[in-house]
Amino acid sequence: MATRYRETNKVALTTSLGIVAVLTVLLLILVYITENLHWWHILWIDGVVFITGFFVYQNAVDKFIFEKIKLIYKTIPNFRPTRKEKAKAALSESIEGMNEAVLEWGNKQRVEIEELKKLAVYRREFLGNISHELKTPIFNIQGYVLTLLDGGLEDPDIYRSYLIRTEKSVNRLIAIVEDLEEISKLESGEVKLNLDNFDLIELAKDVVDFLEMKARKNNANIRIDSQNFRQVIVRADKKRIRQVLINLIENGIKYGDKNNNKIVVRFFDMGENYLVEIKDNGPGISEESLFRIFERFYRTDKGRSRDMGGTGLGLAIVKHIIEAHDQTISVRSKLEKGTIFAFTLSKAK
Repeated sequence: MATRYRETNKVALTTSLGIVAVLTVLLLILVYITENLHWWHILWIDGVVFITGFFVYQNAVDKFIFEKIKLIYKTIPNFRPTRKEKAKAALSESIEGMNEAVLEWGNKQRVEIEELKKLAVYRREFLGNISHELKTPIFNIQGYVLTLLDGGLEDPDIYRSYLIRTEKSVNRLIAIVEDLEEISKLESGEVKLNLDNFDLIELAKDVVDFLEMKARKNNANIRIDSQNFRQVIVRADKKRIRQVLINLIENGIKYGDKNNNKIVVRFFDMGENYLVEIKDNGPGISEESLFRIFERFYRTDKGRSRDMGGTGLGLAIVKHIIEAHDQTISVRSKLEKGTIFAFTLSKAK
């Protein structure tokens, strides 16, 4: 047998010594009562019995244990020990080694089960959220269409108003589906990044100009703090990073202080990377919501954010885009103090 266990050696040794000890006592009694048996006969007999007993018991116990270990492999569902686990058992030459391998496998299975439970909870929440997000505009469209069919078409003021509302709900549905498709592509790796060198400050200015009307409507003042930099040249997908900046700055516009809405975009040199911060002076995000802020459809204020037209997928898309660049994004916030989103991008070589 290829593997010998320390435990079987101990059992065989102890058993053999015990037999030899009993036999020696019996032989000494026999020597005492018989003149033809001498002490060297006892040593010879003891030696033969010890060696024979040791190997017989060792092989018997080895076989017994080996059969039990084979049962362990068979009775644990889908248990196929890795080379590392087999090597650990063989190296230790002990049942303890096999025990450690099985325990390690058990711990691995436990971790996988916990992850599956978390994914199941997340899937349930996601399905509930997406059904709710889709249900609202669908029911709105249904209500508007029924009203028009029930006579609203005869009144020009009503049908025009309801058609405009229907269009808004349809656009919301389209936005949700497009964002879901975008996330799906990002997660599956279908989206290939078109990496290029560009000036991040110029891109930020372009985004601020693009959001000027929305900022004015929400009384928001957006400032780009680039006094320490003439240029911030990064290597990234310009179209995707523009999407990131639009989403984060637009968040600040929506949720900033309505009376004195201020948004600041800052840049920091981090060695091989640049750090970009988008800071607002809104109501902030509670600690229990911070770690979930990048989840799909997660909203800190469900009613308010939905009324503002968001799909609830923007931050999830932002996170996927930044991670697709092998970079990181984080959020810091205090209630009544505002929120800071920060992400990194590689410098152009």
